[in-house]
Amino acid sequence: MGILKTSNEGSAEAALGKEILEVLPIHHQPWYKTKHLVHLNLILLVPLFSSATIGFDGGMMNGLQTLTQWRTYFSHPNSSTLGAINALYPIGKLLGLFPSTWLSDRFGRKRPMLVGFILLFIGTVLQGASQDIAMLIVSRFVMGFGTAFLAQPSPILITELAYPTQRGKITSLYNTFYYVGAVLAAWSTYGTFRLASNWSWRIPSIMQGAFPLIQFCFFFLIPESPRWLVAQGRVEDARKVLVKYHAGGDEASPLVDYEIREMEESIQLEKLINSQSSYIDLIRTPANRKRTFIAAILGFFTQWSGNSVISYYLTLVLDTIGITSVSSQALINGLLQTFNWFAAVLAGALMVDRIGRRKLFLISTGGMLASYIIWTVLSSVFTTTLNQKVGNTVVAFIFIYYFFYDIAFTPLMPAYVVEIYQYTLRGRGVTAAYTVDYCGLILGNFVNPVAMKKIGWHYYILFCVLLTFSFTLIWFFFPETKGHTLEEIAEVFDGPRGNGQDVEVNDDHEKIESNKTSHIEVPRMAEVA
Repeated sequence: MGILKTSNEGSAEAALGKEILEVLPIHHQPWYKTKHLVHLNLILLVPLFSSATIGFDGGMMNGLQTLTQWRTYFSHPNSSTLGAINALYPIGKLLGLFPSTWLSDRFGRKRPMLVGFILLFIGTVLQGASQDIAMLIVSRFVMGFGTAFLAQPSPILITELAYPTQRGKITSLYNTFYYVGAVLAAWSTYGTFRLASNWSWRIPSIMQGAFPLIQFCFFFLIPESPRWLVAQGRVEDARKVLVKYHAGGDEASPLVDYEIREMEESIQLEKLINSQSSYIDLIRTPANRKRTFIAAILGFFTQWSGNSVISYYLTLVLDTIGITSVSSQALINGLLQTFNWFAAVLAGALMVDRIGRRKLFLISTGGMLASYIIWTVLSSVFTTTLNQKVGNTVVAFIFIYYFFYDIAFTPLMPAYVVEIYQYTLRGRGVTAAYTVDYCGLILGNFVNPVAMKKIGWHYYILFCVLLTFSFTLIWFFFPETKGHTLEEIAEVFDGPRGNGQDVEVNDDHEKIESNKTSHIEVPRMAEVA
């Protein structure tokens, strides 16, 4: 097989390294003119829209809180009640993570999504028909629980199905679809706030079921993860998926031969180390402890970098700087979600292979810290001067802050987490990151509205401290993963396979030397070619 000689050569090398060029088929045209890659990427929109379902909730709840009709119908809920309404959603997601992970590992990446669709349809009906706070809270829990069955398997399915040279970008695009939902929700509430009736908030509430409905209509077109199929011994089924979507029907494709051999041998080796069933594996070895520490850092700072104050309580933030009219708050909410989407896609997801994951995280955290410091100072000045120009400048820095948040934390959580874990730990690793993420969100939903009401802008000082801490942890612990295939990323943490280090077999907890498994040879791409 010849070496790829197209304009995409540099991008392929940046994404996966030089060796990938030896087995990639020669394409004489870009991917969007290559039928099987267009087909693959179109069906990947189905799991990509799972993030839009989650994003709709954040944009909608911000929008609903600006509506006089919503506040009046539910008797002007205080800060604690608002916290409970918002917190029940991530509590449901948290409780749904573990059964969805079990289903994903046991029955395939697709099965949990069907359960999620059913639960979300039920939750949407309850939410749109809510008669009181109690019914609204129940609907929020059901929606959250159902969302977990989409959020857990979707990024994994995308990563394990994506074409090798596009894996980093497409997996990073997953979380940017959060803003697709948020934009629709924000503008739907902006469009309905003029309605004098309760339909001003019921219409957006019912619209939350739109994305799950679209996903369900095309769900059965998605193939199962080839890595899950290989792990179940269904190698020929996995080969058929790869031949169809990665090789365009070429049964003799060196790329497919390489992918299958790499999957088989990596999964075989992983099964010697990991039990396939225990969460203890996440901290059993030094490499896995580092992976899980990184996942926990990402999960926590995804919610505690100052963003959750804006995500669910933008109304309270704008109140502190004198912007109180419903139309102004709804307009800012809509513009912010639209801006976030473009920033996350253009400056984040599409740059992960060019700039690198580690560098994006450092730029992002440093930019957020600088923005938050200036934002805090300006908020302090406004409280003493009541100068509306200063308040408007705060709004500008909210957008600047979110630009830096969007270039890393939006696209790379959970994309980075999915990458750093091996196949046998991938599902549980994503669940660990989401568990910390949702616990942080739950805590924030109770603390943020109360703190904003009690101490106002002084609360921002906490996030300046946390962002400093975040930058330090990323600097010392986050490795670069670009330039590697999904299986090769394991070597970034574990070292070269067969390097003489001890590994642990989980079924009997005995130590075995790696030279006892050194007969498992990992083929290089040049050998396959």
